[in-house]
Amino acid sequence: MPTLTKLFTMEEAAQHNTKDDCWVVIDGKVYDVSSYLDEHPGGDDVVLAVTGQDATDEFEDAGHSKSARELMEKFFIGELDPTSTSIPELEIVKKAGKNIPKKVMAITKQYWFVPVAVVGISVVIGFLYTRKK
Repeated sequence: MPTLTKLFTMEEAAQHNTKDDCWVVIDGKVYDVSSYLDEHPGGDDVVLAVTGQDATDEFEDAGHSKSARELMEKFFIGELDPTSTSIPELEIVKKAGKNIPKKVMAITKQYWFVPVAVVGISVVIGFLYTRKK
């Protein structure tokens, strides 16, 4: 008969992100490691850097031993709810790129004298430069 475990969302796990209340998620399992921080061989700062989030990659990259994996079971409190979304819904925003030609035209109409002045000054300098020769 399967064992029933408490299900947590990633949002719930993310709320436990302090030294006094420290949860990590590894391979879809949620661990309350608050009481283990002082005993962690790598120091508490290593664990605190990934608290309240999925630490699977960091845990695997550290190359933990079999005994470390067995010790983790003491801190197991539940699993991630597979039905909850870990990625928040994104809001679709209208692209502003379609209005760029209109914006350029508006700026050009407002500041028409700038390019005219640049061309005028260039013509005058060119005319004066050629007359000196």
